Amino acid sequence: MGRDKRTRTKKEKPEYEQKLLDLARVTRVVKGGRRFRFRATLVIGNRKGKVGVGVGKGADVTDAIKKAFDDGKKNMINVDVNKNTIPHDMFIKSGSAKIMLKPAPEGRGIVAGGAVRAVVDLAGIKDIVSKSLGTANKLNVARATIEALRTFQDSKKRAERDK
Repeated sequence: MGRDKRTRTKKEKPEYEQKLLDLARVTRVVKGGRRFRFRATLVIGNRKGKVGVGVGKGADVTDAIKKAFDDGKKNMINVDVNKNTIPHDMFIKSGSAKIMLKPAPEGRGIVAGGAVRAVVDLAGIKDIVSKSLGTANKLNVARATIEALRTFQDSKKRAERDK
């Protein structure tokens, strides 16, 4: 009994793409030895202006990733992608992470390292130049980048309100 080709359903594309930034094995020392858990840091986005960073912990990797995905969905922001870049220069400090973002001409591409690259790529920004200073902690850098992108959103709302 073979499967009929006509009854096969087309596989749905997921609503959000995801990129695993960091997967850490976290140890807790108890009386009997060590207890291991996993912490997943995930960036999710639809490449059309929605992006979020989530963190999840679980007994196994898949559980941690699922929790991180759900957390990322809760912390989504909308980014205004103007001509595939950002409206103006931005320097933001969040904790020990310092992020510098600059708009780039069309065709330049994403000139950014690790965590910043993942966030801006999944936000749908195609041309940007950035530099990450201070910490190399992927979670803090990703959160600082989200904070910078949120600032663009807030400044746009403020400009519209002042008109």
